[in-house]
Amino acid sequence: MVSEIPNLYPALPEILLALAGMVLLMLGVFAKGDSARLVGNLGAAVMIVAAGLAIVFGGVRQVTFNGLFVTDSFAVYAKLMVLLSSAVTLLLAVKWMEQENIARFEYPILVVFAALGMCAMISANDFLSLYLGLETQSLALYLVAAFQRDTVRSTEAGLKYFVLGALASGLLLYGVSLVYGFAGSTNFDVLARGFASGEAVSPGVVVGLVFIICALAFKCSAVPFHMWTPDVYEGAPTPVTAFFSVAPKVAALALFLRVMISPFGDLLAQWQQVIIAIAILSMLVGGFAAIVQTNIKRLMAYSSIGHVGYALIGLAVGNEAGVSAVLIYLAIYLFMNIGTFAVILSMRANGRMVEGIGDLAGLSKNRPIMAAALAVMMFSMAGVPPFAGFFGKFFIFKAAVDAGLIPLAVVGVLTSVVAAFYYLRIIKVVYFDDPADQFEPMPAQARLVLGITSVAVVIFFLFPLPQVLVAAGNAARALFGA
Repeated sequence: MVSEIPNLYPALPEILLALAGMVLLMLGVFAKGDSARLVGNLGAAVMIVAAGLAIVFGGVRQVTFNGLFVTDSFAVYAKLMVLLSSAVTLLLAVKWMEQENIARFEYPILVVFAALGMCAMISANDFLSLYLGLETQSLALYLVAAFQRDTVRSTEAGLKYFVLGALASGLLLYGVSLVYGFAGSTNFDVLARGFASGEAVSPGVVVGLVFIICALAFKCSAVPFHMWTPDVYEGAPTPVTAFFSVAPKVAALALFLRVMISPFGDLLAQWQQVIIAIAILSMLVGGFAAIVQTNIKRLMAYSSIGHVGYALIGLAVGNEAGVSAVLIYLAIYLFMNIGTFAVILSMRANGRMVEGIGDLAGLSKNRPIMAAALAVMMFSMAGVPPFAGFFGKFFIFKAAVDAGLIPLAVVGVLTSVVAAFYYLRIIKVVYFDDPADQFEPMPAQARLVLGITSVAVVIFFLFPLPQVLVAAGNAARALFGA
């Protein structure tokens, strides 16, 4: 008996990425001369095309592959952020890799396969497909973290990430096995129907759910499962750190939203307190631990932990307004982070890369445009109006207050004040400290990216905001089945 061929249209972005990854691998192997730049540019182009396919074929909810794979407005929104940020960070990486003499064609291929895993897990409608996508992403990320294999720091970063990532995968699988054993299914739709019946939930399901939350908290660097983040951010090559700080972070938070809302949305009372605790801890650690950092990559690591805490406030709310606020926050976070890392990737003086915050001293006198753009990013991350970061936090805190989670919103506001200290300290170093070594001119790609992100952050409230609000609202409704 011939089985029916599944509908492939919803999965066209993933299919394109898988095929392109294999073709680029062959191209890199057989191309004459140095093929790293060619493969990198083609990889970025493929991800942009995949984003277009996601828009064309993913607007309406469709379930395929026997219920394992789903596409809807939520998946399209998240995939666009993942694919476009992956493409931009890949383009930024090309020049840096060449300057450091580690330009190899394997890096863009690994980024393509990581993007494939991220897209697959965003569209997962079953814990089996979720795990497949998650591990496809993770295996590629372990390798790129250790990509600069001639340095001990990079090798150590990859090893730490691998060991702790394996632990998180074990937690996830144990939690899934408990849910399957006590609820009888791994499919999100089946689980949602079962929990919507109003019957008492088995304690085994709740315990399994806690293990799943722990694993997902690790993937998005939420406290207390953040221990890998500062070391990996500092040790990995800077383009890899830039990539880690955007695409995998967005994918992990989108997966967090999908898992907690789709199958377990009716169990909000069981998991809300756990998410609140994780959010508060992330905001506190992200706010206070970053104050003492002198390496800008470690500071950005703790900054990202704090931003995850703010995003989890929206998840703790557990309704459409909360999810929509998280999606708006993630879109703004992408612009701010990519712009900041465009500057960090250009921190090159006397023929070598520098990473110390003190190395930015006097940047306003040596590179005034670069300094002004960095100041815009820092003001935005601190949540100073009218920059984009203010609106991200505003919608998150508003959703929390409207849902009655006022103490959580208060903690968010107070930790934002603490975090503003180390963002403003960077501005102080840039504009008021005695000049350090002059940086070399920014590469053309970095100048273009920094210019676009700076303009977007400054005029966000005028132009992009209405479009982002509509798109995030549609994505949130899709996640709730509306």
